[in-house]
Amino acid sequence: MLDRFKDFWQGVVLMPFVKLFIRLGISPDAVTFVGTVGVCVGALAFFPRGELLSGVLFITAFVFSDLIDGKMARTLGRKSRFGAFWDSTLDRIGDGAIFGGLALYFAGPGDSYLYLCVTLWCLVMGSVTSYARARAESLGMDAKGGLAERADRLVSILVMTGLADIFDLPILMFVTLWALAAASAYTVVFRVRKVYRQAAVLDAAADAEEKPPAA
Repeated sequence: MLDRFKDFWQGVVLMPFVKLFIRLGISPDAVTFVGTVGVCVGALAFFPRGELLSGVLFITAFVFSDLIDGKMARTLGRKSRFGAFWDSTLDRIGDGAIFGGLALYFAGPGDSYLYLCVTLWCLVMGSVTSYARARAESLGMDAKGGLAERADRLVSILVMTGLADIFDLPILMFVTLWALAAASAYTVVFRVRKVYRQAAVLDAAADAEEKPPAA
C-alpha cells in the first residue's frame, strides 16, 4: 500500500540527498550498508532498554536509505544483480533487528510474555513473507500480493511504537502487533495458495509434454 508513495519520497523529499551522495562518490551499496547498521543500532540499543521513542527516531533517520540507494542506482544507470541481492539481504537484517529489539523490550522492561510471543511471530512471518516471494520468483512464478508488504509493516510498527511512548498508551503498540500478526499470516497463506495454483498449471503442462504420443 505504502509503495505508491515511493515516487514522491524519492523524487521530491530525498532527491537532494541522492544528488549529494552521488557528487561525493558514495555508492548505493554503501548507503544500503550504513542505513542497515543505523537501523540495527537504533533497534537493539534503545528498544531493549525501554527507550522506544528514541529508538524510533534513531531508526527513522536511517530507514530512508532503502529509498535513497534505489534512486541513486537508477540515476547512475546501474542495474546490479549483486546490488539487488545486497539490498534484499540487508532488509531482512534490518527487519529482524526492529522486531528483535521489540521482543527484547517485552522480555525486559515491557515485561509481557504474550507480546514477546506476538512480536516473534511477526518477525518470523515477515521473513517468511519475503522468502515466499523470492523463492517463487526464483522458480519462475509470481507470489506478490497480500496485506502486509514490508513498507506497511515497518511504518505501522514504528509510528505506533513512537506514539505509544509519547502518549503512554501501550495499547497502540499492542493493537498494531496483533494486526501485523494476522496480516502477515494471511499474506503467507495467500502467497502459498497463489504459488500452488501456478505450480499445478506448470506441472500439468510439463507432464503433458513428457507423455509419449498415442499410437
